[in-house]
Amino acid sequence: MFWSQLSFQDGSSNLMEQLIFFHDYTMLVVVMIMTMVIYSFISFMINSFSGRFILEGQMIETIWTIIPAMILIFLAFPSLSLLYLLDEVNNPMVTLKVMGHQWYWSYEYSDYNHIEYDSYMLPEEDLYTGEFRLLEVDNRVIMPMMTDSRILVSSSDVIHSWAIPSMGLKVDAVPGRLNQLGLTIKRPGVFYGQCSEICGANHSFMPIVLESVSTKSFLKWLD
Repeated sequence: MFWSQLSFQDGSSNLMEQLIFFHDYTMLVVVMIMTMVIYSFISFMINSFSGRFILEGQMIETIWTIIPAMILIFLAFPSLSLLYLLDEVNNPMVTLKVMGHQWYWSYEYSDYNHIEYDSYMLPEEDLYTGEFRLLEVDNRVIMPMMTDSRILVSSSDVIHSWAIPSMGLKVDAVPGRLNQLGLTIKRPGVFYGQCSEICGANHSFMPIVLESVSTKSFLKWLD
């Protein structure tokens, strides 16, 4: 365990970067509140709770009612803005359909004919040097970077959850229901995730691997 592993993964999409910004902003507010509360508590202890203007008085009661309300407002507006941004899907260039099964994923590129496949976790004996145990799959999701994409998620049996932390993606795959996500990947790379819903005995063995490539490489892969 290293100190660098205690924070979020580097944001690989606009959504994840905004989530990290909001988290840091919220933590700053929390630290300020904790500092004020600790200071007040120590002050009360030193003065033996004898401050007449602290223990009783309409002015101080008004202050410690209004200030928390203002803090909640400053937290609510960016939170609501980010919430609506997460649900926004604008003119996607690529649509990927994700279907959860017990216990693997299947993918379909809805904009193209006959491009669909299943993705299973690679057993340990099939791994190459440098590959991650319990996270590698036989068929990765290939997506173009810097392209507005739409991801449709559903399930064929029980509730699963398609999640990639570095992308800020997490959506339930519910039988009979179609959920959607918007995605714009900012950099090339290979990104890992797992099912985040307890879906049965092999819940821990249905990983997700998304590979981000250039548009030219993506078109070549489609051909």
